[in-house]
Order: sequence, then structure tokens, then C-alpha cells
Amino acid sequence: MKKKYGKLFETVKLTNGEEIRNRIVMAPMTTFSGDSDGTISDQEIEYYKHRSKGLGMLITACIGVSKNGIAFPGQFEAFAEGAVPKLKKLTEILKEEGTKAILQIHHGGRMALPELVPDGIVVSAGNIPTPRMPDIIPHELDDKGIEEIIKDFGMATKMAIEAGFDGVEIHGANTYLIQQFFSPHSNRRNDKWGGSLEKRLLFPMRIIDEVKNAVKESGNSKFIVGYRFSPEEIETPGIRIDDTLYLVENLVNKKLDYLHISLQNVWEKSSMSPNVNKSMTEIVSEKINGRVPLITVGSIHTADDALEALASKSDFIALGREILMVPDWIEKVQNDKEDEIIATISKNSQKELVIPEKLFSAMLNMSGRIPFKD
Repeated sequence: MKKKYGKLFETVKLTNGEEIRNRIVMAPMTTFSGDSDGTISDQEIEYYKHRSKGLGMLITACIGVSKNGIAFPGQFEAFAEGAVPKLKKLTEILKEEGTKAILQIHHGGRMALPELVPDGIVVSAGNIPTPRMPDIIPHELDDKGIEEIIKDFGMATKMAIEAGFDGVEIHGANTYLIQQFFSPHSNRRNDKWGGSLEKRLLFPMRIIDEVKNAVKESGNSKFIVGYRFSPEEIETPGIRIDDTLYLVENLVNKKLDYLHISLQNVWEKSSMSPNVNKSMTEIVSEKINGRVPLITVGSIHTADDALEALASKSDFIALGREILMVPDWIEKVQNDKEDEIIATISKNSQKELVIPEKLFSAMLNMSGRIPFKD
């Protein structure tokens, strides 16, 4: 391995003292490939196994914590009968590889699909539809419904511990339910759950407390709790970078083990605050100021890209499309074969790359997102 890439393989200590063997993380990506009973499929397990060697952490696709929060066909479910034994198959494989297994826990909120939730009723912080699906009017959650979902995040954490995961990542990003409560676009309530920036923060904070309480009850002090967030929204009103810095300060105070900023490009700047000259990764990193490790993600393809991403003052870099296309990305870098990291893939490479059929079909339909060469 070239000496300059040594920084990618430094160990990093999380807030709880757990050491991660290197700075490279597999980003959470939807697979659309769970079994019909809501459990993880054998195809998914093989897909993760094929990509796990050498990683510091592997963050799974998001698992649904509540029946009214399923947002994707084939999403696996924390409440499914038989979830634990199937997930144990995955965690045992990852432990053999020495990779930390992180389960992303999620509720779709107004991004859930009516055909996948009970009675077709989609729920959210309020009744404002997402601009992506303007004809689907969500049902505003009442106190009872909110408390039930908070408990579901705790139950999903307990399930993850039982299944042998090393941690969970709370999915507070990408316009799903947790972000919907924090957002002034989707949350226009005037009760304890909304009406001000401070009140919009209550739901995410309560979920963190519930998850951390589940960990405390388990007695597993090494169990990792991370949190993923999106730094801004394009809607008006919407989350802006100043809101996110307020969120980040509160997340840091919760003593989470890591934070994970969700971006399309590590170096992207704010599109809603054009006078800000630094990248959003840099702005968030400066706010954190070393108090908790930060994962960044987005358009990191080569090993040199990864080094540049670390220069944004992040502690970890997450690989998404790159690990889809090059499952042995780490081995190539370690063995002086980084020049073999390909920039495109064949439309006939599904079996070779060990990608679930439904995921590969979705990739073929993602115009411009995946660089196919034929």
C-alpha cells in the first residue's frame, strides 16, 4: 500500500471508547430486496458479505421500526416475526470479518408508501404532503401515536442488540419522519412537538433517549449509537444550515458515538445560504470541534478522493456507489491496485458483483446515478 493512504487505515475511537480499525465505512443504501415476510433475504446477506472485508463499519439499509413507516418495497422490518434469527446470520458473518455491524433504524413518515402501511394511512408531524408526493396527505400524529413510534425505536434497538449488531444508526436524514419533526416545512404544529426550533427538536431528542435507554438496560456499554442527518432542505420554509448547527450542538450534548452527515458530494456548499463559502461538511465539523467523530459521504470514488474527504476534517468516509461497483475497494487500495478501481460497470454485472436482483434492477432505472458503460 502506498504510504499516503495510511491515513485511511488509522484506528478511530468513538465516544463510548470503542475503537474502529479504520476510517472506511459502507454507507447505508436501500436494497429493495427483503423477503416477503419482512425479514432480510439471503441475497442481501450475500451482498453484505461480499463487501464486508476490511471495512471499519458497515451500515445496513434502513430497517422499518413501525408498521406505519415502511417506505420501500422489500424493506426489512424490526417487528417481523423471525427478524432476529435472519439478522444473526448477517452479524455472525460481519464479526468473522472484524467489521462493526451497524443497523440503521428508520420510520418513513410522510415518505412511507400507502400500499405498504396499514389501511393506507401515512403519518407525519403534520398534514403537509411532501412535494415529491403531493397527492398523499399525511395524517397528523397525536401524542399517543408519537409515543408509540418513540417506543418502536427502542424496541428496534433491543432487537438489534439481540441479533448481535455492534450498534444502530438513527436515521434522522433524507426527509424521513425524524427530519419531518425537525423541519419547519412538515412540522407546523403549535404544541409541545412544534411551534419553535426548540420544540421541533423534542421528537429527535426523545428518540435518542429511548434508544440510549434500551442500550443502558442491555448492559452493553460497547454498543454504538450514531445519528444521520441532512444539513438543509430546499423547501421554504425548510431546514437551513443554522438550524442544523443548533441540531448538531444538541446531538453532541447527547454523547452519541458518531454523527453522519448525509450529502450527495462531500464538498457541496449550501444551496440555500449562498453567502457561505465553506462546504457543509467543514461547517459541521467546525461546530463539532472534535467532540464526536463525524462520518461524511458523497462522490468519493478513488482513494485520493477519500484522502481529500478526510481533509474536510471528517473522521470517517462512507462509500456508497463505489462499494456497490467495487466490492473489494479496500483490498485494491491496500494491495497497490487502486488503479483498478473502475469508474463504470456493465449492465450484465449483477451476478459478478453479488448485488440482489431487485436492487440491480433499481440501479438500472436510476438515470445518471449509476455509471453504466453499456
